[in-house]
Amino acid sequence: MKKTIITVVGEDTVGIIAKVCTYLAENNVNILNISQTIIEGYFNMMMITDTSMAAKKLSELAEELETLGKEIGVVIHVQHEDIFTKMHRI
Repeated sequence: MKKTIITVVGEDTVGIIAKVCTYLAENNVNILNISQTIIEGYFNMMMITDTSMAAKKLSELAEELETLGKEIGVVIHVQHEDIFTKMHRI
């Protein structure tokens, strides 16, 4: 299993979750866990995904999700779980 952390942050609008999840499904990325909140109009979502069945490389997925984020007005970051864990370790 290749766990990947995807974060989505930006001003809340209709369809953010649908568009991100549709992209992931179309690219055979499985969502293992998802958490989202809206605080005073700002949307924040974090997903743990499995990219082991994806036909595309992680770098390509990350680039396309970044582009999707720009199109829908949010910032999307994609990181391999190991990198995310090391960056957020105290």
